[in-house]
Amino acid sequence: MELPLVVGVDGSDSSLTAVDWAVDEAARHGLPLHLVHASLWEAYEGAQPSFGTGHPGAEVMAEHIVASGVERARSRNPEVKVSGRVMAEDAVSVLLRTAPDAFALVTGSRGRGEIAGMLLGSVSLAVAARAVCPVVVVRGTEPGITGARHRVVVGVGDPTGAEGAVRFAVREAEVRGCALTAVRAWRNPAQEPVDHMLIADDAARLREERAATALADALRASVRAHPGVDVRSLAVEGPAHRVLLEASAEADLIVVGAKRRHGRFGLQLGRVAHALLHHSACPVAVVPQPV
Repeated sequence: MELPLVVGVDGSDSSLTAVDWAVDEAARHGLPLHLVHASLWEAYEGAQPSFGTGHPGAEVMAEHIVASGVERARSRNPEVKVSGRVMAEDAVSVLLRTAPDAFALVTGSRGRGEIAGMLLGSVSLAVAARAVCPVVVVRGTEPGITGARHRVVVGVGDPTGAEGAVRFAVREAEVRGCALTAVRAWRNPAQEPVDHMLIADDAARLREERAATALADALRASVRAHPGVDVRSLAVEGPAHRVLLEASAEADLIVVGAKRRHGRFGLQLGRVAHALLHHSACPVAVVPQPV
């Protein structure tokens, strides 16, 4: 039995965009799609807009949100098997609990209750930081969200821990029939005195070569397993978060890994993942590194 793609819905415009993206993703992979709405009834009573006449109770509102999401998904692609469920818990707990049995979790970038102008909703950030399966936060500009750029980008940091992210990215490029760009950032050595410019040039060249070698090592196994994917490797000088943010402007999906740290906080997000989740021009997939 194939694991479903799970998308969190709350009726916000952001979550509806996530539903549309998730339907297309489920179709690409041939997966069932499961919509979940987490509702602590008392927390939402009176806070949601009414539908039709009167002011329905929170439970009715929650059922309406899920039913509307399921109908939207089925209308978008009748071939995708869609189900939905309301769960009387907080959103983070529900999504994290479904993660072990999900192909991936999908969320919007902001929820209904988030403060206007927030770059990323608290639920999306918490789920991306702690889930044990890949998490996709659907954000960015329309070309990236709709897949108009025909490119997946994967950021490769520590080659020994990039296996999961690279494997996920290669598979995404394959099912989309698009190119994959693997990017590794490297930093130039500190400015050298003028009479040592040759030494500085040699040091920069060595760092670039090491970055290129690390990329090749990280890609080798996945590329061998998926020979039909057009893969381009780029070793780019600059801070990793800036390099990948620039790359997101040419991508439909950008993929990064997340290190697993033991303890109650689970996965932790570094500066690169934080920057992408808040500012990327396309959807972001955060993939846990293998234990």
